[in-house]
Amino acid sequence: MTKAVWTVGRWLLTAVMVLGSASCGDLTRQGTSPAYLVVEGIEGASGATPGTFGNPLLSDVVTLVGNNPTIFNDLARVTFVLGLKDPGSSSTPVNPTQNNWITVDRYHVRYIRSDGHNIEGVDVPYAFDAGMTVTVSDSSTVSLNVVRHQAKLEAPLAALAVNGIIVTTIAEITFYGHDQTGRGVTTKANLDVNFGNFADPQ
Repeated sequence: MTKAVWTVGRWLLTAVMVLGSASCGDLTRQGTSPAYLVVEGIEGASGATPGTFGNPLLSDVVTLVGNNPTIFNDLARVTFVLGLKDPGSSSTPVNPTQNNWITVDRYHVRYIRSDGHNIEGVDVPYAFDAGMTVTVSDSSTVSLNVVRHQAKLEAPLAALAVNGIIVTTIAEITFYGHDQTGRGVTTKANLDVNFGNFADPQ
């Protein structure tokens, strides 16, 4: 083996080891909390009937209130349950302490179509980030915005008010939070969201 080949080989091996170490470090930092969140359930509600939750969410792009065309944001209701990575045994269970409580402080929503047409502003609404605050010590249920007002004024949703087309998507919601010692926690939930100009509530 020539010196040049040996030098290149050593350089490549070192680079791989450095990259591998960086990846492991990221995974370790993301997974250091002894607690985690489980999404026990998620449902959606049209902004026109915000007390009626279900799955799928029928997101009406325009709703007549009286004779006035109106746009509502749409909601999701999610139930979180706190879990421990080391729950102990059935005879000696480990109970969460206040340090294990998880505060969720923001979330990210993106829309996905099963046919692969996923260009934001063309095939699906734009993804967005939003803030929220809920601290989960055992279980908690919270409502949040899953379809924004402005999405219904932009492509592709604005055209659905007149063309009669239904766009079926999955809203993938990623929740970001931390335990009370600052260690990061994430979890995801999916909600079926169908966009169209649906019949208005009576």
